[in-house]
Amino acid sequence: MTKMLLLITVIGITSCSPKITSNFTNPQPKLSIDEKVALLDIEHELPENLTKVGELRFQDSGFSTDCSFNSLMNQARIEARKNGANIVKVVDKKKPDLWSSCHRLKIELYKYDGDVSSLPQYELKLD
Repeated sequence: MTKMLLLITVIGITSCSPKITSNFTNPQPKLSIDEKVALLDIEHELPENLTKVGELRFQDSGFSTDCSFNSLMNQARIEARKNGANIVKVVDKKKPDLWSSCHRLKIELYKYDGDVSSLPQYELKLD
């Protein structure tokens, strides 16, 4: 009985999250929590002299919740830090529609040696 309850709990927790697919081709040393990560939307330009770290894709798992643009960008920033990237760049996005209540994003992660705080960027909105 307890195994069944545990299984139901695990399925319930994981099915509410958006599906994240990652491909890290060039991971870098992990960033500290104090290091800035720039969030660039589609319209923001990338600076010169970058090292591509990898890619993320956020998709609807069918029962996803908490998949607003802000929430996904925050999750992307966490993944970027873990893999040493300090730029999160949205390269494709689909807004919620008739088929999905979630944002779907394709993101590229980069390591930049310059000051990311000087880049024009998306700012997370506080709820």
